[in-house]
Amino acid sequence: MSRISILGAGAWGTALAAAFVRQGHAVRVWGRNSRTCDEITNAHTNRAYLGDARLPDTLEATPDMGRALDRADIVLFVAPAQSTGEVAAQAAAHLPADAVLIACAKGIDNRSGQMQSEVIADKLPDHAVGVLSGPSFAADVVRGLPTAVTLAMPTLADAQSLAESLSGDAIRLYAADDITGVQVGGSLKNVMAIAVGICRGGGMGASAEAALITRGYAELSRLSVAMGARPETLMGLSGLGDLVLTCSSDLSRNFAYGIAVGSGRDVSGLKLAEGVYTVTIANEIADRHGISCPIMKTADLVLSGRMSADEARMALMSRPVKAENPEAQA
Repeated sequence: MSRISILGAGAWGTALAAAFVRQGHAVRVWGRNSRTCDEITNAHTNRAYLGDARLPDTLEATPDMGRALDRADIVLFVAPAQSTGEVAAQAAAHLPADAVLIACAKGIDNRSGQMQSEVIADKLPDHAVGVLSGPSFAADVVRGLPTAVTLAMPTLADAQSLAESLSGDAIRLYAADDITGVQVGGSLKNVMAIAVGICRGGGMGASAEAALITRGYAELSRLSVAMGARPETLMGLSGLGDLVLTCSSDLSRNFAYGIAVGSGRDVSGLKLAEGVYTVTIANEIADRHGISCPIMKTADLVLSGRMSADEARMALMSRPVKAENPEAQA
């Protein structure tokens, strides 16, 4: 049994907490909102994020960071990606010296361009930092439906040890040591999901969506490798697996956001879609590496109001005709 602290009382943080409690771990959740924490602890629900899903009776949540981190062996950072640095700084005074830290949010910091593990390591440099990512919906995990994700650590041995200790019947963790690949794949697929959602919102059909997902994966792979990822990581759960899931279900906030944009609906009341905050910095990184990312570029133009959804769909489906895999040509 591990003592696990989860920093973030939203859908994903609460779902992970429920899963790990059911697997026999001692789990405590930290959240900013005291009412949400009280509901998790006493009513055993988190209705704002997870509807009527029942949480374990022994799960405790608190707005007190010191209490949340007391004697923690493993700390999961599950607050929204753009607030990870703030949460890490707040945790510094309370963190046990030997705690292992795991980044669970999917996104690139849009001020620094850092991945989540880098943001945490900057604030908490004396700790091992890993990453948890993969094709997973909080609504599935909280109900105990089977889910497989990737856990990456600086060494494969550490990743394997943690994966074995945290895996259970419902949630399976597969070990990796490509921290960059696991994070970049999980971050960029959110942007691609918005683009595919814009296609769905305009009623372009399943064939066009399949083409966009395929070309989006090629784009994601090019940029990820340029940033230091291994190609084989992107073929796994945290790359292709996560992309397919996120681009195929309106349970995905990013896909749902894209659908709303593509159909001309008001998006002001929608839940957080991390891809909205990642798209601009991702394009800046692509430009620095000299990587062509037309799908990401088009998504940025639409989300910033510089291109209409109709113009975007026309642009994406009328790209110049050329070899599908130019690098493979003689």
